[in-house]
Amino acid sequence: MMTDLWPFIVIALAGWLATDIWRWLGVVTGNRLQEGSEALNWVKAVATSLVMAVTAKLIVFPTGTLEGTPLWLRLTAACVGFAAFLLSGQKVIVGVVVPLTILASGLYMLGYGLS
Repeated sequence: MMTDLWPFIVIALAGWLATDIWRWLGVVTGNRLQEGSEALNWVKAVATSLVMAVTAKLIVFPTGTLEGTPLWLRLTAACVGFAAFLLSGQKVIVGVVVPLTILASGLYMLGYGLS
């Protein structure tokens, strides 16, 4: 039975080591950074750009249910949602609920919600 589980144990261990080492290095290094330092500003900029790249990819090249929706609807939801986020004083819940409402309403009006 152990020979059947061995590949899974190796994969789990290798996956844990590959990610956990970087997490611990981040914690150790992050504790030494000053709040306004250039290094921390760079880390924030990289993290923000990665999130925005994934968001842009989902808008321009969607998969799943969004794949069949028109690009104009996805772009409208993203732009209006971002504007609402900024106008609300950068409240995340507003930046999530507004574009989802626009997408759901648009899908319903276009007939995607009718089965």
